[in-house]
Amino acid sequence: MGQLAQNLTDIGYMDTLAAGFTRLHRLDPRAKLLTTALFIVAVVSFGKYEVSALLPFLLYPVYLAAQGRLPVGHLLKKVLLVSPFAVVVGIFNPFLDSGVLLRVGDFGVSGGWVSFASILLRFFLTVSAALLLLALTGMNSICEALLRLGVPKAFVVQLLFLNRYLFSLTAEAESMSRARALRSAGRGGMGFGVFIQILGHLLLKTLDRAERVYRAMLCRGFDGHIRVARFSNIGRPELLFCGAWTALFIVFRFVNLPVALGQAVTGLLK
Repeated sequence: MGQLAQNLTDIGYMDTLAAGFTRLHRLDPRAKLLTTALFIVAVVSFGKYEVSALLPFLLYPVYLAAQGRLPVGHLLKKVLLVSPFAVVVGIFNPFLDSGVLLRVGDFGVSGGWVSFASILLRFFLTVSAALLLLALTGMNSICEALLRLGVPKAFVVQLLFLNRYLFSLTAEAESMSRARALRSAGRGGMGFGVFIQILGHLLLKTLDRAERVYRAMLCRGFDGHIRVARFSNIGRPELLFCGAWTALFIVFRFVNLPVALGQAVTGLLK
């Protein structure tokens, strides 16, 4: 029950972070959304053996977290929470690709380990960028930006409802978990049959609550349009932000800066 309540609090905390007043918070959401999308496209476009070339891309999430004054520890916990998915994707690479790709002294590193490290690094970069975008913008503003960028309204409204109904799902799960704990007389765990029954009731209760929430929204004049408290227009700060980072992403994508820097330092030392 405590874990469910904590998850519900964390979901709402992201919206709290998005209510900040830093320069990044005040930027038009479309600029941040497009820049982050370009960042993700650039990161995932690298080959499976690229590791050093991805390192300069760390500058973008570090900049967002620092300039947005965001709690880095909290966001890192969120990234680590979903990191097992990336581990499962690449954990078998060292066994499937055992050929030596590079040597560090007398130690040979197989291509599988290099590709595994590349998967983990790309996962960290893309997930952290998405979380930072959410923490700096908020789901409502992101959905509004998607609408203004021409994304179909039906898709955007469904995305907004999915985010909102997570609160309903978590609240119902917390209530059922508390009820079961009070009726179990201290017995821990549950059988598979009991778990299936609870899961089925949870889905039915969540659907019923979501229907009541939707009817309440209609009674209050909801017409499918997303309204946000603070929204700006594309101006000079947005163009500078998007243009500067796009230029950097292009440089990072086509120039391996760590290798170039290493070669330059080696040349100076000769």
